[in-house]
Amino acid sequence: MAPKREQKKRLGKKHRQASTRPKLGKTAPRATATTGAVSPKKRKEIAAKKAAATKAAKTPTRSPEKERHVVISPRDASGEQRGHASERQAPPRVRAIKKPLDPDAAEKREWREAEALATELTLVADRHHEPTRLPLVAICGRPNVGKSTLFNRLTQTRRSIVGDEPGITRDRIYGEVEWAGRDVRLVDTGGVIPDDEALIPAEIFRQAKVGLEEADVIIMVVDGRTELAAPDIELARLLLRGGKPIFLAVNKMDTPELLAGAENFRRLGFRNVVPISAEHAAGIGDLLDEVWAALPPEFVAEEPEEAMEGFEEEFEEDMDGGGDPLPGAQDSPDEEAKPGRRLRSHGEHVSRETKIAIIGRPNVGKSTLLNALTESDRAIVSPIAGTTRDAVDEVVTREGHDFRFIDTAGIRRKGKTKLLAEKLSVIMSRKHLEAADVALLVIDAAEGVAAADANIGGYAHESGRSVIIIVNKWDLMTEVGPDGKRLLDGKPPADQKVYEQQVRDSLKYLDYAPLLFVSASESQGIEQVFKKVELVARERRKRVSTGSMNRFLDKIDFQRASVPMAKRVRIYYMTQAAVAPPTFVLFTDRDVKLHFSYERFLANEIRDTFKFIGSPIWFKVKARNKKKKEE
Repeated sequence: MAPKREQKKRLGKKHRQASTRPKLGKTAPRATATTGAVSPKKRKEIAAKKAAATKAAKTPTRSPEKERHVVISPRDASGEQRGHASERQAPPRVRAIKKPLDPDAAEKREWREAEALATELTLVADRHHEPTRLPLVAICGRPNVGKSTLFNRLTQTRRSIVGDEPGITRDRIYGEVEWAGRDVRLVDTGGVIPDDEALIPAEIFRQAKVGLEEADVIIMVVDGRTELAAPDIELARLLLRGGKPIFLAVNKMDTPELLAGAENFRRLGFRNVVPISAEHAAGIGDLLDEVWAALPPEFVAEEPEEAMEGFEEEFEEDMDGGGDPLPGAQDSPDEEAKPGRRLRSHGEHVSRETKIAIIGRPNVGKSTLLNALTESDRAIVSPIAGTTRDAVDEVVTREGHDFRFIDTAGIRRKGKTKLLAEKLSVIMSRKHLEAADVALLVIDAAEGVAAADANIGGYAHESGRSVIIIVNKWDLMTEVGPDGKRLLDGKPPADQKVYEQQVRDSLKYLDYAPLLFVSASESQGIEQVFKKVELVARERRKRVSTGSMNRFLDKIDFQRASVPMAKRVRIYYMTQAAVAPPTFVLFTDRDVKLHFSYERFLANEIRDTFKFIGSPIWFKVKARNKKKKEE
């Protein structure tokens, strides 16, 4: 028989618990319980604590350098403190960390960097001189030699986008420079590669040739830290054939040791060679002295008289009707009439220049529309989406009034913008929109209204810009085939009324915006654009007297407004506090925010009586007895 197993004595519950205690004594605390040895309630608490600890461990608490997984040594090889001149010249030592970077965090950081750069950039110039008044100096060169940096340095602005990526500047960018008591216009051209047959480089070269033909003096920029390249030699040959004064600016001469290398570039055949550093402003004065000496003699012409057609009638209309030229000056205290938002309440109604921003998705025809409006080839046009990066502006004078059209870069979603230059272009497009008076929202007729179009229109609506909806490429929807009944693709021609209703249904918040059907490539409907812009700009700056507003208020039947009773307010009187956009202050019995249905009803009633075509209407509520309650 097999031997019996030795039976162990079973211990009771008390003894089993005692055996798990530490040997320090009975008073010592027990070990931390695991989730398997506790009740279900306790398990949830422990799991929540673990999740909070994990989240806290992942939260970045380090410096921006360490967040980028780069450690910068505080001292250089010689042991000197950071900030010393020797260390500023020596590159910092970096050590890459193997931990992978979170793509979402990197994307957010790039957008923050782009927004920080956008705050330093300057919008289009407010002044405009006729091309025949001032001499023109053109800056040219191959890509990534520092042309835009030199342009920004000379104009003392951040007008052109600057980055390490070559080929950022594509269109011509104009500015003004004052030196030695004389003003000169300056044009920044894109990087020129004469032998490149690709579409974008060829268009850049064509735009640069236009600027070079207009210029009186040319500044060619080369990179002094590199050897001469084939595009430099080819461009130098083209410039020498023109016979214009040419100055060679050898850029990136940041240290005195590099200055001797500038003489090597005399092989290009230029007599005037000036070493400079556009980033550090070294040698800029010497360059300007030589360029100014080569300018044509200054021509002084008589100042033209400003033709303000319609201004007298507009002023008399503001003063007529028993109203005040400045609403709120007599009917209400000034402190009560001041709106909380940043408004344009002074000087807008006497402005001679109207800024019009052309906005929309990429590749909807914004640059083509600018060329059609200005009757020139001002902007580069290509089927490649995202061609425009810098905002291109051009002034058109019609009947004594200046229209400044600004072609902005296509606004796209954040997830579809990869390069820093593209992110910066999107941010600057919104900034130019906020600085404009009227926005032309361009829609591709063949593609219809997309979600991106609605978002871009929302930017214009929320910023208080007047809006005109432009349905471009309408010729593609109406060209019929040989049978005279169908398009070349087999579909029937589109009807304007049906298409307009579809656009209105998709953009209901822009029901006040006029809608035009144009074909920018065929220059169809361009004259209607000017008429609508002039009308919308005039309506945007229109002011209604307080007396007229109160008489209008007495005629409104507020019972027709579909507003809950709890959200209704009693309006004692209202006054227009500002123009561009028209803003009205309502003095009510309660200090509550107006219901959106109430705002829409009131805005529609105002439009039926006073129009305000194409402009959003803002309201601000002021409680009449609020001040008494506070006292």
